[in-house]
Amino acid sequence: MKYIFHLDCDAFYASCEELRNPKLKNLPLAVGGLSNKSILTTANYQARKYGLHSAMPVFMAKQLCPDLILLPVDHKYYREKSKEVFSIIKSFTSLMEQVSIDEAYIVVENKNPLIRAKILQNKVFKDTGISISVGISYNKFLAKLASDWKKPHGITMIREDDLDKFLPEISINKVHGIGKKTSERLNKIGIYKVKDLLKLDREYLLDNFGKQGAYIYQVIRGIDKRAVNPNRLRKSIGKERTFTQNTKEPKILDSYLRNLSELIEDEMQIKDIQAKTVNLKIKDENFHTRSKAITLQEPIYKAKDIYKEAKKLLADLYDGESLRLIGISLSKLSKRDLNQLSFL
Repeated sequence: MKYIFHLDCDAFYASCEELRNPKLKNLPLAVGGLSNKSILTTANYQARKYGLHSAMPVFMAKQLCPDLILLPVDHKYYREKSKEVFSIIKSFTSLMEQVSIDEAYIVVENKNPLIRAKILQNKVFKDTGISISVGISYNKFLAKLASDWKKPHGITMIREDDLDKFLPEISINKVHGIGKKTSERLNKIGIYKVKDLLKLDREYLLDNFGKQGAYIYQVIRGIDKRAVNPNRLRKSIGKERTFTQNTKEPKILDSYLRNLSELIEDEMQIKDIQAKTVNLKIKDENFHTRSKAITLQEPIYKAKDIYKEAKKLLADLYDGESLRLIGISLSKLSKRDLNQLSFL
């Protein structure tokens, strides 16, 4: 029987740093900017016990965890470790879709998927030192949900008979197809969990959310027909952050722009893609959203170039008000010609 595995590296950037310096293993550690007005990219599980999380301002993280060890981000090193991890994973399957620097879907045909997952998990850890969590199911949505169930270093399987156990209590923002905007709309009518969403009929979702509503109706009932596709080229790649506290501090906003640009480059490097259009989105404290885009003559993929264009867009768009969210997305994507770019 065929299964879909979702493989997710546990606290990946922090785990890479612990590998480089094993003495840090059981200490609260975060990776990110070093100044108080920069932000965390990620935190290890020791630091998360203090309430630390990605995109948290450094000054706030230090208040919660005075003994925090903070290290600068080393994206080149993380991409190298990612290649090690996913080359091993690829050897276990004929079909792998890597969706980011630290996660992928694979198709596995095996009578004993739990045993196969354990063998793969052990192999990755033994050969690279990186811990992964594995979710197993019959579609992408449920496999991803399962991989998050027993982190870190967990293996979880969701069968069709398990839907009533796993789905009703999960937050709607964990449902594939429900973004921040849709989540906020649903919250306004008292929908916070899947069990609330299941009470809405298909017609209501179609009338209010169109094709997206039809997909949501299916996916919360365990139906997701998306295939594992190694060659899938998305229409856009983006990252956004909702701030822990609303801010208009220029250095903090700049830190978010840098962080988002670096995360987007990681994904573009992994997938060997480039983009011609950069879009910046901001949301103020009154929940008003504005965005502005620029289409370039030549495609880009490097963080420094993404940041440069995003900073220009912010200067045009921002009037000094307090913000609660900032996001960067890139579109007009194409595959990079690696032979042509090898001299760069």
